[in-house]
This record gives sequence, C-alpha cells and structure tokens, in this order.
Amino acid sequence: MSTAQVGRGLEAHGVQSSKPVHFNLSAPALYEHAIRRSEGVLAAEGPLVCRTGAHTGRSPNDKFVVKEPSSEAHVWWGKVNRPIEPAQFDVLRKDIVAHLKGQELFVQDLYAGADAEYRLPVRFIQEHAWHSLFVRNLFIVPPAGDLASFDPQFTVLTAPTFKADPARHGTRSEVAIAVNFASREVLICGTSYAGENKKSIFTVLNYLLPLRHVLAMHCSANIGPGGDTTLFFGLSGTGKTTLSSDPERQLIGDDEHGWSDRGVFNFEGGCY
Repeated sequence: MSTAQVGRGLEAHGVQSSKPVHFNLSAPALYEHAIRRSEGVLAAEGPLVCRTGAHTGRSPNDKFVVKEPSSEAHVWWGKVNRPIEPAQFDVLRKDIVAHLKGQELFVQDLYAGADAEYRLPVRFIQEHAWHSLFVRNLFIVPPAGDLASFDPQFTVLTAPTFKADPARHGTRSEVAIAVNFASREVLICGTSYAGENKKSIFTVLNYLLPLRHVLAMHCSANIGPGGDTTLFFGLSGTGKTTLSSDPERQLIGDDEHGWSDRGVFNFEGGCY
C-alpha cells in the first residue's frame, strides 16, 4: 500500500506524519528498517537484538483505564485498574498525536484471537520498526485479501520517545499505558518495552470476551490425539511454555487463550 493510501487510513484516527509511513511491512522489510534506524543489531544466526532502555519489563503501576459511562460498571477499580479521567486521556492523546506527526511511522493491521468468531482486529501505529516487527510476529497476520477491507476495532498508539507529564496528564510518571473502551484505543508512551503492546491487548480481551461469555485465560494449552485439551496456568516465568511443549501433544499456544462454547483458542499467532 502506498504512503498516500496509508495517510488516508490514518486520518480516521486523527494521526498524520510529515515523515514516511509504512503500512503492513513484511518481517524482512522491518528487519531492514530497524537496522537502518539503529534500533538493534543482528546477533549470531540472524535474530534481531534490541534494547528497551530503562524499562526492561512491564510498568504495571503506570497502567490506567479511562473511567467513562460505557465501561465503568464492568471494571474492578483499584491498584490494578487505576482510573484516569476522559479529559486527561484526551490531552495525553492530543500530545502523543502531535509527537507522532514528526516521526516515521510503522503500521500493522493484525488479528488478536485465532477463532474468527471472537477475534479482534487491531491496528498498531508505532514509531519503532522493531515494535512493528514484534506485534507482527506475535499476533495473527490477516490474509492479504482481508487487508483492503480491514476495519480495526481497537487502535494502539505507541510512542516510546514521548514522555508523559504527571501534572498535565494525570499519570504517575513519564510512562503511561492508558486504555479507553469508549474510543477503543490504547495509548503507550515513555517505555520501549514492546511487551506493553501485547499485554494491553490482553487487557482489552480480558474486558471484551467475558461480556460475550468467553473466559480469557493467562495459560498455555495443548491438545492430545483424542481431542482432549490441557491448560497450564501460572504467572510469567513459572514454566507454562515448558510444561505444554509435549512431543506427543499438539501445542495450541503458550501464554494467552480464550475458552468459549466452541473450544479453546490462542489469542496470539504462535508463542510468546
């Protein structure tokens, strides 16, 4: 897709850029852009190695949910789901969009959810090529025929080099991961840890799917020759991937799944 077509696609989100915008680039092309932009280096055997800077993991204390009428009654407010006012979100969004206007942008249209009945079409608009590679590798790449009519039901704006201002934006620090269920958007800023993109969509699915009678689960899953499915629950790093990697059983996925009346399905396009 041309830059002009991309620009029209981003106008619906109020996003513009004075620099090149790249839409749904392949993994090899994103490798090249990441190297060109000095975002990472190639290690032995070819993997791309990137540094996340000061934040080498998630920033759970910097995650916010907009407190607004359509979702307020369904959110368990507290230390995990910290509220932020719609007006504060709007100011943060305005400032992030202004920041992105001066950035080269990488856009990916992807599916979250292997079951077509429950999958979520997501558009990621990002300023790092390696973040675009990360989400393209992690989520499900739509068939080429789906892209012309792709209609994102959630949009993620990722601006790692933009720093939030607590006094202006109502955040705790310069980092913010803000979810707005009314506008169906996620804002991520102040951190280069790419996992925030993945976990923000897991948060979204944790909210949306139970409303459709689907259980969202942080687990790995595999299936036996007889169609029996086994789930392995546990926090990150506790062995879910290892336990579910059984040579006699087919792996469904290793981190996030949904359980509906139709069965168990992976949120991701492979393994985290």
